[in-house]
Amino acid sequence: MEPCDGSSCTSTTDDSKTNLIINYLPLNISYYDLKSLFGRIGAIESCKIVRDKISGQSMGYGFVNYVEPQDAEKAINLLNGLRVYSKTIKVSFARPSSASIHNANLYVSGLPKTMTQMELDQLFSPYGRIITSRILVDRITGVSKGVGFIYFDLHTEAEEAIKGLNAQKPPGCTEPITVKFARHSKQKSSQAFVFERRLMCPAQRFRLGKLFNVLHRVKSRFPPEAASSLPAYADAGCCIFVDNLAPDTDENILWQLFCPFGAVITVKVIRDLCSEKCKGFGFVTMRKYKDAVVAVTSLNGYCLGKRALQVSFKTE
Repeated sequence: MEPCDGSSCTSTTDDSKTNLIINYLPLNISYYDLKSLFGRIGAIESCKIVRDKISGQSMGYGFVNYVEPQDAEKAINLLNGLRVYSKTIKVSFARPSSASIHNANLYVSGLPKTMTQMELDQLFSPYGRIITSRILVDRITGVSKGVGFIYFDLHTEAEEAIKGLNAQKPPGCTEPITVKFARHSKQKSSQAFVFERRLMCPAQRFRLGKLFNVLHRVKSRFPPEAASSLPAYADAGCCIFVDNLAPDTDENILWQLFCPFGAVITVKVIRDLCSEKCKGFGFVTMRKYKDAVVAVTSLNGYCLGKRALQVSFKTE
């Protein structure tokens, strides 16, 4: 099944006994990671991560619909509260769609750059049950943009939050904040996207262009008729060396990075025997040579946290 998008935090099926909503997903988790995690419990009928319709960025939640109700209950018991990367996910039954829960997503701006997500939740929780929340951060610096989203359980709760907090200066804020319903503009055109790119620094424009174009460039080097000219080891597994990893890097992070490029056979992070911290490098073995080429080309120089990775084929 291919990944699909959505924009509402509601059930996509009438069978509330099999459909789960997963909140507080890490923004970098992929559709395949989510399906793999929940697929260990039982057969899955459908799975999706909800993404912004314009940017394609994860909204921090998704849905998993099982074939059997008992598997859905088991997933809640086993996976609710599980730590996934830097997030603790929340797994529960998805609510049937109704008018009372539509349009309950709020856009908040003017937040202090030092405000944490927990403090944001504490600010809005008096107005109702929060389904999910997030603060937008700069992908390069990791610093808050002063903008966030709050998704309430009910539309009326979101309305009360707007009445209580919009144009107000809550404790810890030096300026009034703006609280309004989050809306996607259907009129945003490719010209607006080009304008936004002009506002980026040269390094950001280079990164964006590289990510968009690298798959096409590498694919063009290996047309179907040239498959017979690949090295003999092309499908025997290719070992990739990954350097400049952070001390807290684990195998899950490398799986997350390399899985989108193709089948990964093994992942190994080299650790210090005493501290058990990553020594700064590791190895990834991919099944196909062509996939490995794409991964190396795409990820070499990629910033993971504040570190630029050095990715190359392993040599003797």
